[in-house]
Amino acid sequence: MTFDQIRTFLWVARLGGFRKAAQRLHLSQPAISTRISNLEQELRVQLFERGPGELILTKHGTLLLSYAEQMLFVEEEIKQRVANPSEAEGLFRVGAAETIAQAWLPEFMTAFSEQYPRVNMDLTVDISMNLRAALLERRLDLAFLMGPVSEFTVENVELPAFDLHWYRSATNPQTDLTAIPIISYSSKTRPYRELMSELSRRVGPQLRVYASASLSASLKMIAAGIAVGPYPRALANDFVASGQIVEFDPGFRPKPLAFTASYLSEPRSFLVENSAEIARDVAQVWDITHRK
Repeated sequence: MTFDQIRTFLWVARLGGFRKAAQRLHLSQPAISTRISNLEQELRVQLFERGPGELILTKHGTLLLSYAEQMLFVEEEIKQRVANPSEAEGLFRVGAAETIAQAWLPEFMTAFSEQYPRVNMDLTVDISMNLRAALLERRLDLAFLMGPVSEFTVENVELPAFDLHWYRSATNPQTDLTAIPIISYSSKTRPYRELMSELSRRVGPQLRVYASASLSASLKMIAAGIAVGPYPRALANDFVASGQIVEFDPGFRPKPLAFTASYLSEPRSFLVENSAEIARDVAQVWDITHRK
């Protein structure tokens, strides 16, 4: 019985299939099947009920899973307490909402690379709803999203929030929300739903709203005088400094955008935990230096 077999068994059990485990461990599906088969032969027990759909653990498999989790925990402890972080290797899968990507994500990647120079990063930028799904399906190791994720399996590290301010074109003074469209985040996001609820109450049926998942495109549309909208001041500063847009007050501001660094708590990974802490520290410094 080898440690690779135990690790493979744990991921097959966690993900519910050989194909998903093969993707997670960067191995072929036959290699995964061989490891599990050899482990079952050595232990002389069946670990999975094989049928249509996901694999189901037998009672022997359930017992082994508890030991496998303990072994992986000890491995992580050794890596954390004994091993040199700069020697860590592998693939780290990170997802980020575009607000984060436009803000402090480059600083995070720099800090991560300095601490883990031999770890490769696979980066996904998407809306929080999709990032949440990818995290729960174990297609991401760490997600910077509008949180927290309220699943008991997920740990959430609170990140600095982004206050929202209203902007209009410097060349178009129109700020009557019944006369000019409002541009907001993607229609599949919480800020869009909250803004629509507030605007519907305040503005009524004359409301026109454009939705966009691209912050840079939205700010360019505001600069062109096509629409007005609420966005984080830190991300709008360059447009303000160049004289393209200006702030205005329509009488209310949407709720700040709350973000978390979220990850699955099991199996434990000090790489992921440390990365969430790096993100929190980087985000706090960025927030202090960009807050005005």
